[in-house]
Amino acid sequence: MDLEQYKNEGIKARKNIDISQIKSIASGIINSFRNNGKLIVFGNGGSAADAQHFVAELTGHYMKERKALPAIALTTNTSALTAIGNDYSYNDIFSRQVQALCKKEDYVVGISTSGNSKNVVSGIEEANSIGAFTLGFTGKSGGKLAGICSDVFHSDSDITPIIQEIHITAIHMICAIIDEDF
Repeated sequence: MDLEQYKNEGIKARKNIDISQIKSIASGIINSFRNNGKLIVFGNGGSAADAQHFVAELTGHYMKERKALPAIALTTNTSALTAIGNDYSYNDIFSRQVQALCKKEDYVVGISTSGNSKNVVSGIEEANSIGAFTLGFTGKSGGKLAGICSDVFHSDSDITPIIQEIHITAIHMICAIIDEDF
């Protein structure tokens, strides 16, 4: 793909972000916080970085000074990741942590550009069994996450880097709304 195509694909995907869905997601996270829940986020690779970025914006601050908000990225505890991966399976690295940390008041976000990452799918399935609200951040097709999450945010692209760019744009928009509320 040449750079002009890449730029245009990114512009198209960004223009197709559903603002009403962004507002709904932010409202759901705010409601979780107000009901003594927390935000739990996870993903692999670049999506792991996005999970950590999301959590950092909430436990620190985004654009405005406000109280720290309860959020955790399941990608940051290397001892848990390696122990669970070794003792069970890499597919269980998020589901075991969700089992240990999640309650029904929590808002759980699984990030997977394909929507098919087995460990993300397993983490969402575990959160569903607990009764938490689940959101998948995916690419255009949604993959397996589209069929199991309470809601799915689709990036309107099949190109992984553009999907990731749209995810972080959506995360920033969500954080801006949360900042205003708190």
